[in-house]
Amino acid sequence: MVLRVMFLVVGMVLGMALGWSLSAGQAEILGIGAGIGVLVGACILVAEHRLRAVPLPVALWGGVGLLSSLLVAGFIGRSTGLLGSGDHSVISLLATLTMFLGVPYWGLSMGMRFGQEGWVEPEPVAGSGEQMHKLKLLDTSVIIDGRIADLCETGFIEGTLVVPHFILQELQHISDSSDGLKRARGRRGLDILNVLQKMSNIQVKLVEDDFPHVKEVDTKLIELGKQMNAKVLTNDFNLNKVAGIQGVEVLNINDLCNALKPVVLPGETIRVFVLKEGKESGQGVAYLDDGTMVVVDHARTSIGKTVDVIVTSVLQTSAGRMIFTRLKEETEREELSLARV
Repeated sequence: MVLRVMFLVVGMVLGMALGWSLSAGQAEILGIGAGIGVLVGACILVAEHRLRAVPLPVALWGGVGLLSSLLVAGFIGRSTGLLGSGDHSVISLLATLTMFLGVPYWGLSMGMRFGQEGWVEPEPVAGSGEQMHKLKLLDTSVIIDGRIADLCETGFIEGTLVVPHFILQELQHISDSSDGLKRARGRRGLDILNVLQKMSNIQVKLVEDDFPHVKEVDTKLIELGKQMNAKVLTNDFNLNKVAGIQGVEVLNINDLCNALKPVVLPGETIRVFVLKEGKESGQGVAYLDDGTMVVVDHARTSIGKTVDVIVTSVLQTSAGRMIFTRLKEETEREELSLARV
């Protein structure tokens, strides 16, 4: 900070010196020169701050393009007589200004484009055997959920995880909520982000891109996904549907978890702990280790016990999978009575 202030002071002094040399010491010109010097210094500092986010090869080639275009502009000015002609007409000034602003800007943009497309890591060609790791945008819900950290730790998720600034703002807003539950969820999300940033096998990137004309966070996320050609990582059912309709690829953590649940077939025997009474009369409800609900017929008297059950049917719903079973002991008793008959 001190260095930047000193730079502005030096710019002001140089502006005053230039004004002194041009005006023979007139006070008004000195003030104008000082203001111009500070303004130029501020512009340079802003440009320096912006360049920090630009990859080094892109910045270097941008500088080469700018320098080359300045030399070209000077050569054109000398050849056409615009420089040193003493003509101070409006047309001459406009032509000179256009040449020394337009040509350098064109050189800067072309140099940075060359650095970005021709020098920085080229994109792999389709069919070359290499696949580009697409960017993955993190939704607020998937960060708070926390399972993304476990998935990244296993190595199944690779590449760069992108956290937009508006998602981080939403997390901060939730963590500052007066509601204790929301506050705990928001702080958990911030803790999960810290864990992700410390992992060595993935990269977490914060981006400042925003869409001020869009109010909904989910809509902003979809627009950013289109802009960055990125996938959206979420466990929000509604966001999943809306993003799919708008052509944005979605990775849903819940779909992955459902796909990884063990498959059980009718007739198989499993052991469960009957936790509570079911909705229907006489039913008991148990849960597998992955959270799958198991409905056990005629298990009201077995609540609080571990029993063997036989799968009768499996129902897949939007909320997950449900397994319907009967007590193995009861089934064997019925089979034995039928055999005696």
